[in-house]
Amino acid sequence: MDATSVKLRGALVLAIGFVLGALVTVTQGVIAERERTAELPYEQARMLAEVLERVKENYVEDIDDEELMERAIRGMLKSLDDHSSFMDPEEYRRMRESTTGRFGGVGIEVSHRDGKVRVVAPIEGTPADRAGIRTGDTILSVDGESLEGRSLDAAVRKMRGEIGTEVTVTIEREETGETEELTLTREEIQQRTVRQELLDPGIGYVRITNFRERGAEQTQEAVEELIKENEGHLDGLIIDLRNNPGGLLRSAVSISDLFLEQGKIVSAEGRGRHATMEREATLGDLMVGGPIVVLVNRGSTSASEIFAGAMQDHERGVVMGSKTFGKGSVQTILPLPDQSAMKLTTARYFTPSGRSIEKDGVEPDLYFEDEEPKVRTGSRLGEEALNAWHSADKVEEAIAEEDRMLREAVRVLRGMKLRTVAGDDAGEEETDE
Repeated sequence: MDATSVKLRGALVLAIGFVLGALVTVTQGVIAERERTAELPYEQARMLAEVLERVKENYVEDIDDEELMERAIRGMLKSLDDHSSFMDPEEYRRMRESTTGRFGGVGIEVSHRDGKVRVVAPIEGTPADRAGIRTGDTILSVDGESLEGRSLDAAVRKMRGEIGTEVTVTIEREETGETEELTLTREEIQQRTVRQELLDPGIGYVRITNFRERGAEQTQEAVEELIKENEGHLDGLIIDLRNNPGGLLRSAVSISDLFLEQGKIVSAEGRGRHATMEREATLGDLMVGGPIVVLVNRGSTSASEIFAGAMQDHERGVVMGSKTFGKGSVQTILPLPDQSAMKLTTARYFTPSGRSIEKDGVEPDLYFEDEEPKVRTGSRLGEEALNAWHSADKVEEAIAEEDRMLREAVRVLRGMKLRTVAGDDAGEEETDE
């Protein structure tokens, strides 16, 4: 081995030792107590240095040290699970933008599953939504460049860009397996995360598209506006989480707390000191115990599943629709010294009753299949809601004419309201006698 190779190997060993040391320093507070952290694996570091040296010397294309090291870090994190990843400074900046609800792109929330970039949900009203991209579609390429083997962050970076520019995506339809090429024009994506509507006298509707900053504040404002519009009260509320890809854990907890008086909202278990946690509800229910229906589907993910699971376990609301996506892990963003960051899966979360959501999702109380609700086995609340649904009058066709699930949710709420009123009246008559 010549002197140059010796110097290169020595430099790589030192560099890798530095990188591994930095990663351990950053993550040791999350992964384990400092005194329990294992010593750096220098033998493995030397092996990695050997691999890097041979790649640098023999790979068909020239690649500089910085790029090679970054790829090594990306590969390490990507190999852990579908959600852990490395973000360079630009990717980290874009991630921070997305949590505020404003960025430039086409409006697709994606996930990495089975080595493929899959659509969790198109964001309502965006170019992707208007083009007909749907939950479950696979994105095969962007501008002719295959996404096979690419990280999720790299795929997102390819689809985002300057407002007004075009991007071509090739998708594979989940239902048919057919491919389709779509050219979309990028827009400033301003996610209106909460909107409301009075569907019928006494029946309120709140649509939450993402769990972002100020989500709880906006939800409270929406419900209070509905109460004001309906002369000071609501008989029932529909909370629509269909195709809601999730977002911030603290937003899901805060929004759940708006409708729960007490008890656990969610818990998380991980190896680190700060990864294990529980969040409890505080006094105060915006609906004062009034009936609630929560709408979900396969596109309801992560924070949506936390909310739906909490409402279901506390029997505070009827969950209606189809089984949710099944993402029950917590990712922690760990900033690094050069303005980059690592996104690391640090915990898995559980519903108040201890159910794990990861890969299993949330089973609704009322499945909406063949345009008629069906009760989930063992769901008492679902059975009561279905009985209430059968007792309700027919909903006018003007209500959600093209949205049958929403129309049936209104029927469920009407039936629950009728049963509540009848029960109250019966109680008063018995007391009088």
